[in-house]
Amino acid sequence: MIKTMLPPHLSFSNHHGTRIQLGVTGSIAAFKALELLRMFLELDLIVGVTLTQAATRFVTPLSFEALGAVHVYAAMWDGEDSAFGHLEPAQESRCLVVAPATANMMAKVAHGLADDLLSTQALAFSGPLLMAPAMNPRLWDAKATRANLAVLRERGVLVVEPESGSMACGEEGRGRLAGLQDVVAQVLKSLSPQDLSGVRVLVSLGPTREYFDPARYWSNPSTGLMGASLAMAAWLRGAEVTVVHGPVDLWLPASVQRVSIQTAREMFDACTSIWPSQHLGLMTAAVSDFSPVPHGPEKFKKRNLISGDAAFVARPTPEGTSNIHAGIDPAGTFPLQFTSNPDILRALGATKHGNQKLLGFCAETSDLQGFATRKLKEKNCDIMVANSISSPGSGFASITNQVSVVDAVGRVEHWPLLPKTEVAWRLLEWMTHLLP
Repeated sequence: MIKTMLPPHLSFSNHHGTRIQLGVTGSIAAFKALELLRMFLELDLIVGVTLTQAATRFVTPLSFEALGAVHVYAAMWDGEDSAFGHLEPAQESRCLVVAPATANMMAKVAHGLADDLLSTQALAFSGPLLMAPAMNPRLWDAKATRANLAVLRERGVLVVEPESGSMACGEEGRGRLAGLQDVVAQVLKSLSPQDLSGVRVLVSLGPTREYFDPARYWSNPSTGLMGASLAMAAWLRGAEVTVVHGPVDLWLPASVQRVSIQTAREMFDACTSIWPSQHLGLMTAAVSDFSPVPHGPEKFKKRNLISGDAAFVARPTPEGTSNIHAGIDPAGTFPLQFTSNPDILRALGATKHGNQKLLGFCAETSDLQGFATRKLKEKNCDIMVANSISSPGSGFASITNQVSVVDAVGRVEHWPLLPKTEVAWRLLEWMTHLLP
């Protein structure tokens, strides 16, 4: 199957084989339901599809069948096996998601109308029902639509609200189908246990950048994917998540609070400020331990070096002369001074109160268990995870991780190379058992 642009920190495997039903209505955004189906199938979900008659004017049932939908309904009396098609999702599926959902379908579901197959399926469905509206901004803003929206939410329907932007008709406003990753995330959340509901979780992720001058900095290759996987795992399980992140470009749900920082000291200030109100701390950020002493507000120019400031590498020019200028050390060294950055994990561990639980990460090249055990005690953590950055496919800039995990009561586990989402889900399982 062709891979989609599904973010890797949404690729959780714990719902493999779960069946859901996708409803598609008559919107120009109906073509996006094909990509949505591919995302669901990439997660190894079993997906049935129901199209309204209006939807078939934009996309065909055959397209969904060709991509791998297990059964595609397009009419109330669709084939000899469909006598009970109006009940089948209620009997077989864990979730019914309507994307896109027109104003008409929202009105039908709000008022209990069942005059076509999809509205009948929605009325008969007792599991999680999600609707992702897509319509002209004037339809979205209409008083009747707003009233229907309130009724749907009161009944427990999860509405993934549309985005603002240019519409197919040329108008600007709110009514575009929400991002497909938002829809996928909400579906996964509806399938996940909500055992972290009401729990506040702080996650740090990504690298920090310690600037020498406006053009150069000291950093590391962290992409923040491990932290994003933990943030998503906590969010999927109902937690209120706050993420403090370095310079990374990672999608997260809008309800995740984000604090963007650049330097280790900025991350220290943000984390220590937020930590007192949190229940769990998941510290995955690859924080620079040291910062170069800044050169200043101007870019460092090697051509302007003078004796005592720094040294310059001497290389022969094409003419055979030297580019070493008077007063510049020809040894080729460039000495830099560094200062220590504050230890965020140690600071959080030192101020941790009885109901707080703290998980730390350490990137190691050898003796994972030994370093994890030592740092667990030194930083007063409840769990320490050492991930190998010398093993192929593990650590920085990879979608998998190989880790050793130790906790404060002596439990030790060594996990093979696993997707970071799987590592994250297992760690959250471990953490929930430590909560009071």
